[in-house]
Amino acid sequence: MAQYYVYFLTNHMGTLYTGVTNNLERRMYEHREGLGGGFTKKYNISKLVYYVATNDVQSAIAREKQIKGWRRSRKVDLIESASPSWLDHSADCSAPPPDPSLRSG
Repeated sequence: MAQYYVYFLTNHMGTLYTGVTNNLERRMYEHREGLGGGFTKKYNISKLVYYVATNDVQSAIAREKQIKGWRRSRKVDLIESASPSWLDHSADCSAPPPDPSLRSG
């Protein structure tokens, strides 16, 4: 059964990014390597501070949209409820370079 992840990334300045993916290892590799351009590349955002898994893609997408509508303080509360010191969980997602044809956008 497939897994889907809703996650938060940050950088040294505390800038937050919320995302959803079906492959957290691949997606973290893409963020670390600056693949795909955009917000995370521009602000060097690659520290994984929160993630949650589900088997339902629709609920993952709905949760991501819900979180994106929150104020920053509520996002911080969610992160700190799981990791008060904002530990970097990206080491949990260290995979070898993925097949480039499988990149998410």
